[in-house]
Amino acid sequence: MEHALLFATLLLGAAVVAVPLAARLGLGSVLGYLLAGVAIGPLIGAEAAELQHVAEFGVVMMLFLIGLELEPRALWGMRHRLIGLGGLQIGVTTALIMALFMMLGQAWPTALAIGLIFALSSTAIVLQTLNEKGLMQTTGGRNIFSVLLTQDIAVIPMLATLPLLALGQAASVQPDGSLALAVHEEDAHHGLSLVEGLPAWGVTLVTIGAVAAVILVGVYLTRPVFRYIHHARLREMYTAFALLIVVSIATLMGLVGLSAALGTFLAGVVLANSEFRHELESDLEPFKGLLLGLFFITVGAGIDFDTLMAEPARILGLTGAVIVIKGAVLYALAVMFKITGRARWLFTLALAQAGEFGFVLISFSLQQNVLPDALAAELLLVVALSMLITPLLFIAYEKTSHRMEPTTDQPHDDIEEKGTVIVAGIGRFGQVVNRLVQSSGFSTVVLDSNLETVQLMRTFGFKGYFGDPTRPDILHAAGLAEAKVLVVAVDGKKEALTLVKYARAQRPDLHIVARARDRVHVYELYAAGANDIVREMFDSSLRAGRYVLENLGLSEFEASEAETAFYHHDRRVLQDLAEVWDPNVSTSKNKAFIDRAKAANRDLEAALSQALDEKDRAPADNAPQSSPDAGTK
Repeated sequence: MEHALLFATLLLGAAVVAVPLAARLGLGSVLGYLLAGVAIGPLIGAEAAELQHVAEFGVVMMLFLIGLELEPRALWGMRHRLIGLGGLQIGVTTALIMALFMMLGQAWPTALAIGLIFALSSTAIVLQTLNEKGLMQTTGGRNIFSVLLTQDIAVIPMLATLPLLALGQAASVQPDGSLALAVHEEDAHHGLSLVEGLPAWGVTLVTIGAVAAVILVGVYLTRPVFRYIHHARLREMYTAFALLIVVSIATLMGLVGLSAALGTFLAGVVLANSEFRHELESDLEPFKGLLLGLFFITVGAGIDFDTLMAEPARILGLTGAVIVIKGAVLYALAVMFKITGRARWLFTLALAQAGEFGFVLISFSLQQNVLPDALAAELLLVVALSMLITPLLFIAYEKTSHRMEPTTDQPHDDIEEKGTVIVAGIGRFGQVVNRLVQSSGFSTVVLDSNLETVQLMRTFGFKGYFGDPTRPDILHAAGLAEAKVLVVAVDGKKEALTLVKYARAQRPDLHIVARARDRVHVYELYAAGANDIVREMFDSSLRAGRYVLENLGLSEFEASEAETAFYHHDRRVLQDLAEVWDPNVSTSKNKAFIDRAKAANRDLEAALSQALDEKDRAPADNAPQSSPDAGTK
């Protein structure tokens, strides 16, 4: 018991120290976990390999949660990337790496096995990093996910192929006609298999039956069970059922020799339209994060530095060769499939490493005598080192991507009309502005760089154009030269500033209404030339404050007067502060800014008191509706 507690203390302590430090340095959490594993590797020794079998369950949970984000229709829409992009990546990479190792003196079956091993990339590291950096929904992110999903599916035929490559072994078809289907090492160890000894047609039927069972349970059984649990009113039962879904599906997939990760991904897709989707996500997210972190630690701890020090040039050379070959294949495929700009480099750098399934294939190849022990040890080290390098490749992408043009899945729309008002950005803020202006009889031209948002608008009868509003050609096509008002409602702070500066330089007479994220953003937009600046949460916060005052004993009129006084005072103060704000001087060292802010705080209480003192001079039954955000409760 004490040993287990000490072991857990080492793992958690290393993660708590290394991961926040890596995150603060901009290296990402994955590299922090890997470095934590490297640091404690000598202390946990061989137990890291045993722990990895448990930690790999984090990958299974991750794919289940990703499946919850994908509707079956979206998965069907990815079929061309899955078959074309993913299939070509696996085939070409396998062939090139096989050729490299044959040149290094390996027999073709061994070289082919190595090619299959290194054709796979790290689903765990890549998807975790994409989610952390908000890149999952970009063009590059979607193509990366397609390739990773294809690779996960390809593990199954790879495992079935490896016995055929065994040197000196017979073919996989046994004398009795049964198929020797490969399973994961841990399944073979426990002797658990529903397909062992079955003829080929039997294996096929059992496999299809398992997949059908997952789909049917997801469609017909989960909802009534969730409703049954709901009546118990026990929060922990939701978590228990969520874990039961993932564990049972993973077990079933293992029994029929399929990938547990693939099975749970399929279950996630089936449940993507369920009303309990968000409940499942919230229950499993903490377990996924912890197990994935544990997995990354075990990868770092499993790096054999003795083998590395024995032949550093050979190991590092092989690692570099694998990354370069995969990167070259990925770049060529990106060109072929018309992936451009930032997305092309994200696609190339993110998938250039080997992956966690490489550990499984190497272990199984060793069992089947496809790989000798010494070579297997070197390959395990190459896989681990390439995974360790991956976060650095993402950092390299970030350092260079800002110089590149952003990319999209399809060309920008041809803008066929010009309006009195240009609305740049049609999210929660922009759509309200657009509806109000259009309802009042004025024409608008709506621009947004999110294709799905534009398509959704069109579904409800609102016309919009797909295009990046910060691009001068798109802005001019929308009628910048003739427009009277420009509404800047784009999400990014930098994009909003860029747009305001350009529009003001082109049209000094244009009235610009801009959304600001916070007070500092207000100062920046003011300096850039915006006329009216609206903080996205300010008016709604004022209304909430008014409700608080009403429920503390003030009348509706008194609360409204206090709200109005605060509104006018804050706007005046904000403009005064904007005039003395200096982006090149720290706010804490800007004396003029601090002095004005202090004076404004002193004036606020007096302004509110004056507004409330005047309430007696106004008829109580004639309260003016002067709220900056008028409306009913």
